[in-house]
Amino acid sequence: MSQAYAEVIGDPIAQSKSPVIHGYWLEKLGIEASYRAAHVPSEALAGYLSGRKADPDWRGCNVTMPHKQAVMPLLDRLDPLAGRVGAVNTIVRESDGSLTGFNTDVAGFLEPLRGQLARKHLFRMARVFGTGGAARAIVAALAAENVVIVLAGRDPAKAQALLEELDPGGEHHSVDLAHFAETTDFAFDDREGCFDLIVNASPLGMAGQPPLAFDFSHAPPGSVVYDIVTHPAETPLLEAARAAGFGTIDGMTMLIGQAAVAFAKFFGQAPPREDGDRELRALLAA
Repeated sequence: MSQAYAEVIGDPIAQSKSPVIHGYWLEKLGIEASYRAAHVPSEALAGYLSGRKADPDWRGCNVTMPHKQAVMPLLDRLDPLAGRVGAVNTIVRESDGSLTGFNTDVAGFLEPLRGQLARKHLFRMARVFGTGGAARAIVAALAAENVVIVLAGRDPAKAQALLEELDPGGEHHSVDLAHFAETTDFAFDDREGCFDLIVNASPLGMAGQPPLAFDFSHAPPGSVVYDIVTHPAETPLLEAARAAGFGTIDGMTMLIGQAAVAFAKFFGQAPPREDGDRELRALLAA
């Protein structure tokens, strides 16, 4: 008998934790379905989607590097948020076989910040590192929350173009990534009543990649350091941030948050998260 299933696609894909997350929720809810990883190189992307489109058991897929933008022209429609972000990380097969692209990274990224963003601030600022698909979602999410963004990339012109595309009216700034590697003697003012965020939206710090070179003299007092890298969950940036007394959010938080939104789209139920994801996080850390 056939069984409903969903997948995560990317190149590479072996490191993905999504099958563990979705598999855990499916088992907890007793849903007769599966979730697996599929290695799909760029040249096979169109063929993969046309094949899956014809399979009524396929509920959709999550999309990871490097396909978040490449899948867009291959879909039948885009959710307005995905269109605005310019990146898709979740594809849903509708009942008529058509494919809709969503971006659940925005919701996943904002989930652990909701409490702070619900408060009033005198000023909100984020230093964001990276200019890829995840960075697009993060820039769009923060701009919508009235956060002034300093976007750092290896190519500042690309960073500037991304800012102008995603929030053309915003007073944001672009800078070379190397700027934050050097010590600064900038004297931060009293940050009481301000919201300061430092986000690594790049692959730097991921296993097999060099760490993000960030000098904490660039971090205003009270900053929260958020690293979206998931492998390892405890990155050099987060270790250094904790040692320096800053609050931290790890990439597993965003990964689980965006997966929860996708899971509901694939399987028609919200996932069980009553324990604050403690059991799931322990499983992911094992």
